[in-house]
Amino acid sequence: MKTKRNAPSLQNIWYFKKYFWDGRAASLEEQAIGPLLAEGEMNENLEQLPNELNKIKGYQAYFKKAFGKESINKEQILKALAIYQQTIVSRKSRFDDFVKGNSQALNDKEVMGLHLFRTKARCINCHNGPLFSDNQFHNVGLTYYGREYEDLGLYNVSHKAEDIGKFKTPILRDVIRTRPWMHNGLFDDIEGVITMYNNGMPQPKPKDEKQQKDPLFPKTSPIIRKLNLTKQEQEALVAFLGAITSAPFRVQAPELPQ
Repeated sequence: MKTKRNAPSLQNIWYFKKYFWDGRAASLEEQAIGPLLAEGEMNENLEQLPNELNKIKGYQAYFKKAFGKESINKEQILKALAIYQQTIVSRKSRFDDFVKGNSQALNDKEVMGLHLFRTKARCINCHNGPLFSDNQFHNVGLTYYGREYEDLGLYNVSHKAEDIGKFKTPILRDVIRTRPWMHNGLFDDIEGVITMYNNGMPQPKPKDEKQQKDPLFPKTSPIIRKLNLTKQEQEALVAFLGAITSAPFRVQAPELPQ
């Protein structure tokens, strides 16, 4: 079953203060409940799940080692899921080697992209810190208000008009390998995403008096503006995003018994 929103990466999820695109979960334990109960995902009964796992001897041994008793309960399940998710972290990228003093870790185009990321492209306004996320919520113009794909984001949680269309700033570590992008997953071309930002993203304006008086009419963040990047600068920006994307970890599969 296709879900309404694009599942965010679990990498570095320990960093966030709130979870899901709209911040509706305040802890990793609370976040874990969502996919367990969701009809389009696990569709599980959380009250029955401990009984199901208690019937599996292998789980009993693991839970006893972790929590001191074989009997499994709901709180232990959520705690185990939360602790595991905290172990999913990005590997070191070439950008990290560059920051630590290896001037050859990035090529000239990637260095240009880093400079643009921090200056003309304005990315760092939201994508800052070691994981390239400000841990905040912003409206980047993709509310689709009154149309197909409408999603009011943080407003659905806070019910504050100023939160219409705001979504959590995603981490950009490993961004090239976390396609598709945006909260709705409608964008599967990184060059196209950069082009949208370069054009200033959608900036909806009220078309009539009714929309002018609509307290929920979305307002794109003032941080978002037209960038006027050249094609070469856009390519450099994409190259830098590749430099903060680490190589996937691979191990050789064991040989099958003859």
